[in-house]
Formats: sequence, structure tokens, C-alpha cells
Amino acid sequence: MNKPSKKTAPNNRTINISEKERKVLSNKLIQIKDKISVKEIRNRIINQDLCEAIDLLPDKFISLLFIDPPYNLNKKFNSNFFKEIDIKEYEIWFDSWFSKLIPKLKEIASVYICGDWKSSPALFNVAEKYLVVRNRITWEREKGRGAKSNWKNCSEDIWYCTKSNKFTFNVEDVKIKRKVLAPYKDKKGLPKDWESMGANAFRITYPSNLWTDITIPFWSMPENTDHPTQKPEKLLAKIILASSNKGDFIFDPFLGSGTTAVVAKKLERNYSGIEIDKEFCCIAQKRLELAENDNSIQGYYNNVFWERNSLSEMNKKGKNTK
Repeated sequence: MNKPSKKTAPNNRTINISEKERKVLSNKLIQIKDKISVKEIRNRIINQDLCEAIDLLPDKFISLLFIDPPYNLNKKFNSNFFKEIDIKEYEIWFDSWFSKLIPKLKEIASVYICGDWKSSPALFNVAEKYLVVRNRITWEREKGRGAKSNWKNCSEDIWYCTKSNKFTFNVEDVKIKRKVLAPYKDKKGLPKDWESMGANAFRITYPSNLWTDITIPFWSMPENTDHPTQKPEKLLAKIILASSNKGDFIFDPFLGSGTTAVVAKKLERNYSGIEIDKEFCCIAQKRLELAENDNSIQGYYNNVFWERNSLSEMNKKGKNTK
């Protein structure tokens, strides 16, 4: 697909691809025609309709399944369009292919399912049929200017599930570094449960199911693409670090512009994903190649997640340290 060139702001870092790059990148994508092995899809992007490929995937290979399906909204994804339907129809549509992913899960697998306030109940109804639903994460999607006749919608849900009662959860890997506004000292005048860093005080805290430290990718961020519903790398980093270990296999059946695969690669996991749109597949492939030389994740530094805007105050720069 050829897109007309357009002028961008000097600091616009949105990832685009040239016609020359498109030809090279598209040759690295795969399609599945017959039953395939884990080795054949490992660290590859599948450019195909999910319904065509799903039955040909190997069984019991997924350690972490991340699903960001089209929400029940009128939304255009390049040449593909999803039209809002009755919520019961949406639930049936989701179940029709989600049920086929269950045999692809390892017994210790974790599953994260994204949705908005409208689709979330339908997603829950289907998820609890096949999995152990453990929590609902709500994350602040702070973007847009608001609504004149309703409350501004700036949150989304993620249902956290597991295949069984045996699963991975690395809580120490997803703690958050928060600013302490009123630091408390003990009787000896020493910091109590916080540390001093220059003029600021910080505390390492356990993660909750309310995430307010996520920044939506925008034009000056190096991870930004033109995908209309791109998930932030920081969001995927939390999920991948918490619910998988190095070398595990991460799978995303609606890969989009590739955030899941890119973060999995940066965090030394194996990955694969399916995306029907070739342009987004090529952008994802380019992001994977950029990750060869840059494994940084915005808001994640020295193995710690920093509260939004606090890291920049400390002038921390450089790549993520593993």
C-alpha cells in the first residue's frame, strides 16, 4: 500500500516505512498453509487472517497470551473496518475464535484480554468459561480533549486470567518507583521505607490493578506508529515481566504494529503474532529490527518502573539495564 508523503514536525519520531523498506520487510513475513511447528513460527510475524491460521497453530506452545481484539466500536484499521454490533453478537464473535486458542496454551499459561467499558463484560463472560479469571486491571488511557455531553472516557480494562492454578507471577519484577510527597523518618532521623535521590524522595511499591503511570504513544515518542489503537511498550513490559520468564513464548493474535513482539524481544522472550494488515506487519518488522540496537522501554529504567514524569525529573537517560 503506497501512502502519500506528508510533512511532519521536526521532532516527529513516528515510525514510517519507505517503499524500498516495504518490499524488504514484507519478504520476512510468513503465512501458514499447513499445520506448523513452534520452531517455524518462533520470532516470526504471521501476515494472515486469524481465522485462517488459528487451527494450523501448534498445541500447548503459549506461555503468555496477550489479546487486544477490535473493541465493539466502529473503527477503521487501514483497509479493514470493524463495525459495532449487538453486545451479545460481539460475545459470540469473540468466543468463536477465542475458544480455539485455548488448546494452544500451556497448562501454566497466563492470558491478558483488553477491552473498553462496553466490551469488557462480554470478554469476561467468555474468559470465565475456559480460564481462571484472577483480576481486572484498569489503566488510565489519558488522551483526547474530552466530551461535551458525557464523562471523558480515559480508561480501559485488561482481564488477567490463567489456564490453571499453576502460573508465573514475578511480583518483584514489576514494582513501581513512586515519588513520596511527605517522606516519613524514624526516630533516628533516617528514611522509613523510602530513599533520597537529590531533592526528591522515592519509594518502591507493589503493583496494583490500577495503572496510572502509562503514557499513550504520541508523535514525539520513538515507539509511535500510525496504528489507531497502539498499546504502549510500558504496558506490555509490565505484563510480560510479571507473567513470563526469559525464553518463554509470547503470542498475540492481533499484533497490530507489533508492540507485544517488540517488548518480548527487548525482554529476551520468544514471540509470534498474527496481523491481517500487511502495512502494520511491515511496521512491526521494522520495530523489531530497531530493537536490535535499542532495548530501552519508556518509563522502565534499571529494572524498575517509574511513575509517569518522575524519571525525566531525575534526568535519567540511556538504555534499559537488564
